[in-house]
Amino acid sequence: MRMTFETGPQTGEPAGGRAPGTPSDGVTPEPTTTRPPDPGAALSLRGLWKRFGQKVAVRDLDLDVPVGSFYGLVGPNGAGKTTTLSMATGLLRPDFGTVQVRGTDLWAHPEQAKATLGILPDGVRLFDRLTGLQLVTYAGLLRGMDRDTVAERAKSLLAAMDLTADANTYVVDYSAGMTKKIALASAMIHAPRTLVLDEPFEAVDPVSAANIRDILADYVTSGGTVIVSSHVMDLVQRMCDHVAIVGAGQVLAAGTVDEVRGDQTLEDRFVDLVGGRTRAEGLEWLHSS
Repeated sequence: MRMTFETGPQTGEPAGGRAPGTPSDGVTPEPTTTRPPDPGAALSLRGLWKRFGQKVAVRDLDLDVPVGSFYGLVGPNGAGKTTTLSMATGLLRPDFGTVQVRGTDLWAHPEQAKATLGILPDGVRLFDRLTGLQLVTYAGLLRGMDRDTVAERAKSLLAAMDLTADANTYVVDYSAGMTKKIALASAMIHAPRTLVLDEPFEAVDPVSAANIRDILADYVTSGGTVIVSSHVMDLVQRMCDHVAIVGAGQVLAAGTVDEVRGDQTLEDRFVDLVGGRTRAEGLEWLHSS
């Protein structure tokens, strides 16, 4: 597939603009024959494209996430992970391509599709002048849940996240780990079938990270699906059963962790695919004499 760019300033299309499947001005992907979306997948992406100015962030990306999997999306900085997940969850409109959530077209039926998703975006911005309890309660009420159910679930989630003692503390006063946990609780309040988490362990202390991993593992065991982006290979290798390696806006390899890494570690396989490893030269002065 080729893309043709017109000259002149371009900007990313804001959410709520033109329908996906219609290229943005100056972007003309040629039609291709691709596999149809998998209606049985938790998430099925086909032919996704996204450009910001002259930079193509995602190009012709296909991905299927099996129901009940713990799926890792890994790639170097700037690989297109966040852009892909933003398009996959309705936060950003693709220039071209389709997204299906358990067989439902995300852009044709957004309310139905998004009702099954719990989302933790990268660099999440919260209403941090609310207490932790108020924030989780607000998230449940926004989903149209009744107050009694919200109150019961919020109490359970705060206990699971070890935040009961801080339920009435303002979120602005939370640590980075506490903030991630309260954001995750807000994403889970409506019992989504799929959680999409962008860098959930970034800036999180080891104890909080371990607690979050346990919660997510229990969620998958009970039938949920988790999609998590990360650039920490060891974490993904230990935590996930499926993985996709993304580079330059494309999927370079995807499958079970064992299939993708082969007889290598996941980190070595990752480096082989994305490249970029260099050997430092001219730093002999750093060596001990």
